[in-house]
Amino acid sequence: MPTIVVDGQTLTVPEGATVLQAIRQAGVHLPTLCYWEGLPPYGACRLCLVDVVSPKPDTIAACAYPAAEGMVIETQGPRATAVRKIVLEFLLARCPTWNVIRAMAAEAGVTETRFPASTKADELCVLCGLCVRICRDAVGAAAIGFIGRGPERQVGPPFHLQAEACIGCGACAAVCPTDAVKIEDVDGQRILHTWNTRVPLEPCPSCGQPYAPEPMAFLREHVEASQHLWGLCPACRRKAAAAQLEVIREATFHALR
Repeated sequence: MPTIVVDGQTLTVPEGATVLQAIRQAGVHLPTLCYWEGLPPYGACRLCLVDVVSPKPDTIAACAYPAAEGMVIETQGPRATAVRKIVLEFLLARCPTWNVIRAMAAEAGVTETRFPASTKADELCVLCGLCVRICRDAVGAAAIGFIGRGPERQVGPPFHLQAEACIGCGACAAVCPTDAVKIEDVDGQRILHTWNTRVPLEPCPSCGQPYAPEPMAFLREHVEASQHLWGLCPACRRKAAAAQLEVIREATFHALR
């Protein structure tokens, strides 16, 4: 296991760990927007840039760089800090109303930006790619992707039309760091406003409440251990589980008498 130094703190990290994982193991705060445990590193937001002092001086994206024996890392090195501030200025220009970006920028000493503000006043998407990657790499649907280049780059389904490949799982909304993905269940449909997509919801056979996207029904084949509970909404599932626990409790009580 490699031994490295992070901001003067010597620590041993697991084999295969990234520099970012080592930094977090050291208890050092380093902001990220595009990193998600369980997804391959992407290095899009550039907020995790750090300076490598030795063995070879460099400025790296900590999330995508493997920790190696003898590395000396400075999270507040002059070059990395300067670049992170420029990135935060870009983010402030792109999402001028988002409080989290403003707080991250203020923490780094950035209170204003020299770059033109976005013409879309309510812009929340920072192009971190988390929604695209979770849909493609974890869910396997690839219902959304990047569209265009440069300042016109966006995320969305093909031609901004109904995403036919979408299964309505909501993973994109769950990982979005800025709440840019708007999703709600209305009138028996899951509406993903950001993707112009509607997915029908399957009703609970017990109470009739729409609760599960119909395209996700294929998952029943992969959860054999809970087949008896799969077809119920969360509320009815809790009731069924509580009833089963009560049966087990009663059986245990009588067995011990």
